[in-house]
Amino acid sequence: MSYDVVIPSAGRPALGTLLAALAAGDGPGPGRVVVVDDRPRGAPGGLAGHVPAALAGRTLVLRGDGRGPAAARNRGWRACRAEWVAFLDDDVVVGADWPAALTADLAACGPRDGATQGTVRVPLPVGRRPTDWERNVAGLQDALWATADMAYRRRGVAATGGFDERFPRAYREDADLGLRVTAAGWGIVRGRREVAHPVGHAAWAVSVAKQAGNADDALMAALHGRHWRGRAAAPPGRRRAHLATSATGAAALVALGLRRRVG
Repeated sequence: MSYDVVIPSAGRPALGTLLAALAAGDGPGPGRVVVVDDRPRGAPGGLAGHVPAALAGRTLVLRGDGRGPAAARNRGWRACRAEWVAFLDDDVVVGADWPAALTADLAACGPRDGATQGTVRVPLPVGRRPTDWERNVAGLQDALWATADMAYRRRGVAATGGFDERFPRAYREDADLGLRVTAAGWGIVRGRREVAHPVGHAAWAVSVAKQAGNADDALMAALHGRHWRGRAAAPPGRRRAHLATSATGAAALVALGLRRRVG
């Protein structure tokens, strides 16, 4: 089963570790590895330095212009030639058996299976409760069609138009593609391969960035109807909680203003 690998990258140091693991893995390796540099145009340096010598002859580094993972993955799979395209995030950790396990998962797919999903394991801290950010990342373990490790038939992706680039964040773009692929009559099956997804550093404004995902939820409803969550097994968003928190904060400010006037 021929496959290529596409990795959109924001330039994380983990990219080099991932590429080295792919180069040293057991079993049939990818025909081509396409790394899409998704940093903003003008970012210093390149990503070619992350490519190990063992992969140099079959690795292509493309510019993605920082337009988000949907656009970067489209740039990547359109440069592929294999029957299957395996999408990996640049911060996952693959074991030595990943290429062999992926090959077995692809071989187990039927003719109408358009994709196979790997299992994502998120290591959480021992001895303390996980933070909100850590719990958020751990949600990848139960997510359908998470492109942290997802392999699609290239012709199935091409027939459905690829990732919708109106999703600018790493949020809902994978669910949108999964819904369109299954609506086109393709099956998506669970494979046996696994990757680890360590919890990365969270910027101070991460909660604000997550709230921006409400716009993506609204786009999903416009594209797939208001019952899309059930078909994509997507948990409710945090918009209601965000609105409740905002309303509580606004009420507190109003009450404080009234007390000051009375005083």
